[in-house]
Amino acid sequence: MYLFPRQLLIKHFWTPKQHIDFLDIYDAARKQSHPEIISYLERAIPLTSDTGLRWHLTDLCTKIQNGVHPAVHEILALRECFGNPPLGMNQLQALQMKALSRAMLLTPYLPPPLLRHRLKVHTTVIHQLDRALAKLGIGQLTDQEVKSACYLRGLNSTHIAEDRCRTWLGEWLQISCSLKEAELSLVLHNVVLLSTNYLGTRR
Repeated sequence: MYLFPRQLLIKHFWTPKQHIDFLDIYDAARKQSHPEIISYLERAIPLTSDTGLRWHLTDLCTKIQNGVHPAVHEILALRECFGNPPLGMNQLQALQMKALSRAMLLTPYLPPPLLRHRLKVHTTVIHQLDRALAKLGIGQLTDQEVKSACYLRGLNSTHIAEDRCRTWLGEWLQISCSLKEAELSLVLHNVVLLSTNYLGTRR
């Protein structure tokens, strides 16, 4: 436990410095999957039948690759893409689900049917928590609760000011609470879309 505290000790026993260092390690691991996930979105562009959705998806991928943090309305404009083929939850490919699992800090080493089921369950739970949190109000959360909520949803909040964390969480809830159950693939992808360039530039 002395030599391998991250692997052998639960978070309760981490020192404050270890807590930050270990969360940084986990975040670096999940970020490694971000470019792969964006590349799968690019591959979906020619498979999207609607011309307007193809344009929006192309524009969003380009902005993220150029370091721009997308606006809420730019992400919500694509909700139809994630509720139908090729990006609906039931149409995601095996390698795509493995990359998304890594982004969620879930093991990717499962058969595709189990990967899909677990991603559905995990995303549904987050969506339900989002609705409850929106009803409660972000203002009712402590700073540490806000940071924990952000980290769970893909943002490394350990080095971000509390007010910026609250702003980001507000954006996340605005997107999540606008989605229907059939569009939850967008919640899953939002772990990457909304977190990759936060604190970067806006259009």
